[in-house]
Amino acid sequence: MFSSVEAGLIYAVMALGVYLSFRILDFPDLTVDGSFVTGASVAAVLIVNGANPFAASAAALLAGFAAGVLTGLLHTKGKINPLLSGILMMIALYSINLRIMGKSNVPLLQQETVITKITAVWRQAGLDAALNQLVSFTGFAPRTWAVLVSMAIVTLMVKGLLDWMLKTEVGIALRATGDNKLMVASFSANTDWLIVFGLGLSNALVALSGALVAQYGGFSDVGMGIGMIVIGLASVIIGEALFGARSVSSATWAVIGGAIVYRLILALALRVEFLETGDVKLITALIVMLALVVPNMLAAQKERQRKKRRAQQLERGETVAGAETNYKSI
Repeated sequence: MFSSVEAGLIYAVMALGVYLSFRILDFPDLTVDGSFVTGASVAAVLIVNGANPFAASAAALLAGFAAGVLTGLLHTKGKINPLLSGILMMIALYSINLRIMGKSNVPLLQQETVITKITAVWRQAGLDAALNQLVSFTGFAPRTWAVLVSMAIVTLMVKGLLDWMLKTEVGIALRATGDNKLMVASFSANTDWLIVFGLGLSNALVALSGALVAQYGGFSDVGMGIGMIVIGLASVIIGEALFGARSVSSATWAVIGGAIVYRLILALALRVEFLETGDVKLITALIVMLALVVPNMLAAQKERQRKKRRAQQLERGETVAGAETNYKSI
């Protein structure tokens, strides 16, 4: 379960990128499946060739930004449908990622990564013993708290920066572009530039998540991005359904919570005897279906109850009015 929370925090960075494109820009960006692997492959190759893992993760972020910018340019300058532009970029990135890695899989188990560096520093400081003592009454403790705490800090930093950016002039313009592009254009704002920048930032977060996932899992694989867009959407939808999204800050909190809840649900589902590891995609699809259908069913039920109460109030009002009329006539 601790591993699920750790993975949820790392994937939350990707989910925040998906939230930016799908919810803020209202852009169905399928580049995510490709840019996730781009981040992982760039980081893995640089680490294998002796680069500092933190610098490699930063390079992955820039590579993801470039992929998002290209998708934005295909749509804005090439006048290609948003969905199709994302699909085209996703397909192109498959070959690009193979070129970057030189093969389909790059192992990192024998390399020094961000995760191993943080874990080594954490153990030298002796922080595990202190934290384990604090939670000893629960009877649960991970092998090390290093990954959980460090990934929580990274995720919160990304959330804080994203919240801040969305409250700046550029961020407000981004949000307005997603709500009503024509209105923003009427104020002489460059909506094309805003879309390109927004998609670049979205895929930068996705690629950073991919780089961290590769270092956390110990490998980069050309197929590891398949279904990432569904996982990102599942995190956003589950988070909004469970925690609500009344403001930008609460929405980003909901996305992080949704990513963690999704990983926990997945871990619990895989404990069921008749389900296997190969059923992960099926479970993901079912989770998204439930997250979409259940809130709508609950909302429809509330609306029916509201109408029923209203009808009863009107009926009681008519009965009272009728009784008053009869009394006056007598």
